[in-house]
Amino acid sequence: MPAAIPGLDSTPLTPPTTATATGSSALGKDAFMKLLMAQLANQDPTAPTDDTAFVSQLAQFAGLEAAQATNTRLDTLVSAQAASTQTQAVGFIGKMVNFRTDSIALEAGLSATAQVGLTAPATGVSVSVLDSTGKAVRTMKLGAQVPGALNIIWDGNDDGGNRQPPGVYSLSVNATDSTGKGIGVSLQGNGEITGVDFDNGVPKLKVNGTLVTMSQVTSINERNTP
Repeated sequence: MPAAIPGLDSTPLTPPTTATATGSSALGKDAFMKLLMAQLANQDPTAPTDDTAFVSQLAQFAGLEAAQATNTRLDTLVSAQAASTQTQAVGFIGKMVNFRTDSIALEAGLSATAQVGLTAPATGVSVSVLDSTGKAVRTMKLGAQVPGALNIIWDGNDDGGNRQPPGVYSLSVNATDSTGKGIGVSLQGNGEITGVDFDNGVPKLKVNGTLVTMSQVTSINERNTP
């Protein structure tokens, strides 16, 4: 066995290991500037970076920094606007709202209300309440009506006087003039705002057991007190 050489460690060498590279695919402004400075420091002295290319890279850097600052400000603005909208929506609780819908919600033991808007005088107005299958469970003939808003009150019974289960029903309106020609109608629901639901940050008003989006709202008023 050969003698050990003085001054040398005879411990066997450990084979090198393969390290996993870490990093980010996103190029921030700091990394961009470091990359640009490294490019300048290591350029070929006999073929330096073209002035036009250098100016173009600086412009890209300035544009990147401006875009990041704009995104930060926009995120702040959006957050502030969302918080303001949510606060305003909560302030509507307890008020009365009118909203566009062809549905009518029936709650246990209560009547259901809606409004029909008539664009012209009608010699006959008929309102049908349809269940989830599209079957008419109640038809109300309201006779001649003047233009404007017409209040609809459904007691919750079908044509045979049988109480219908709570739920959301649809309305179908037929209005005709003196010549028998159909006239334009619009349907609206109304009720008290009892709460606010936030769906992905978008407020929806709770009215008569259903959710109403702000785009459906036509008016919000104080509740009438005796």
